Amino acid sequence: MEHTKTQKFVEDVWDRSILPVMQDYISIPNKSPAFDREWEAHGHMERAVSLIADWCRAEGIAGVEPRIVRLPGRTPLLFLEVPGDSDDCVLLYGHYDKQPEFTGWREGLGPWNPVFQGDRLYGRGGADDGYATFAAVTALRALAAQQVRHARCVVLIEGCEESGSFDLPYYLEALSDQIGRPSLVVCLDSGCGNYDQLWGTTSLRGLVAGSLRVELLREGVHSGYGSGLVASSFRVMRQLLSRLEDERTGAILPSEFHVEIPSERLAQAGDLAGIVEEEMYTSLPLLPGVEPVSHDVKELILNHSWRPALSITGADGLPPLESAGNVMRPFTAVKVSLRIPPTCDAERASARLKEILESDPPYGAHVTFEPEQSADGWNAPATEPWLADAVARSSRDFFGRDAAYMGEGGTIPFMAMLGERFPRAQFFITGVLGPESNAHGPNEFLHVPTAKRLTCAVAHVIAEHSEREG
Repeated sequence: MEHTKTQKFVEDVWDRSILPVMQDYISIPNKSPAFDREWEAHGHMERAVSLIADWCRAEGIAGVEPRIVRLPGRTPLLFLEVPGDSDDCVLLYGHYDKQPEFTGWREGLGPWNPVFQGDRLYGRGGADDGYATFAAVTALRALAAQQVRHARCVVLIEGCEESGSFDLPYYLEALSDQIGRPSLVVCLDSGCGNYDQLWGTTSLRGLVAGSLRVELLREGVHSGYGSGLVASSFRVMRQLLSRLEDERTGAILPSEFHVEIPSERLAQAGDLAGIVEEEMYTSLPLLPGVEPVSHDVKELILNHSWRPALSITGADGLPPLESAGNVMRPFTAVKVSLRIPPTCDAERASARLKEILESDPPYGAHVTFEPEQSADGWNAPATEPWLADAVARSSRDFFGRDAAYMGEGGTIPFMAMLGERFPRAQFFITGVLGPESNAHGPNEFLHVPTAKRLTCAVAHVIAEHSEREG
């Protein structure tokens, strides 16, 4: 495989074909089912998957027909099977569903408004993870253009990842015969520490999330009468959350949510600290004068990848400031999002979280925690020498620098499912979510040069996989 030919081919496809369709894709508000309960009636998911499938038919591999697989009541899944030169299998994964709009987009930008600014294509879902189908199929086309040997390849693009991939197990079962037993899994839904080299993901944190509700009154009462007689639902909420988190440090208190960090991950964190340095936190949209929780970059990396952390991502029962009168509110509810270490069992963690928050409520308050999402994390198996060498060479050929590795703070439920189902597979987990790309938040963007180089690298790794097979 000649990397200069690969680069020229990939750049042409991206510039001529992919980027115009990516703009159409960004304009579709195909929010994941957790954020659009009426997704089927609204039809945005169908529009998005059909758009991608149509591109695959027009720009895909000769003789390979993309299939939109539909199970009743579940988000559609895009499936392609590309014949190869051996019976072995490479599975390439991405998703096409999106996070909701969020607030705070800069003037001229918006979630469903594709905008180019320099090398960046702004809009929801471009980097997370709409580019994945285009990159995977173009990588395979690049191999075909040079008649490079490769194993049978399966491309699987789901529509439920941002909701925890609860539809995916049903598709994995329904398509098990067509998928087979892959020896290499390539996932394109992860991140990168910078845009200067090829990055591999070594681990992913898990997640337990749900709604916590505290009620003390049947209805609101005048604060001049009720305060001092009955506890504020907000104060009880604070007490409950303090069972979980030390509010001074952010440390999660119950031991059940912690694991022993493997020695090799501790060593990798030290190596990574020397690469990313202060950019670990300076790339965040910090207000002037705001400091990170630590200036020890290695500790920040471990916080980000192997330690539990709490976020409150939504609230109810709180009126807007302009309409907030002097009333003791009857309830306070918050959305709890607890990131857990890669090897912490999510189901047990969710049950324990409910027990901690609901037991012995202060003042006899009515406290309910409704678990809504749980996903196991993932810790990569040992990388075989051929894959380490292939990633290293790909990074030097297409990025001009050595490859780097890091653990991610987010969750890709698919990885835990695949790791359990195919324990002997090798995993190349990578992506384009680098500094300031801001997936899930405002001003999400796709760094186009990185997407192009990553497409080339994926083609090279698949080719090397075939050489490893002889």
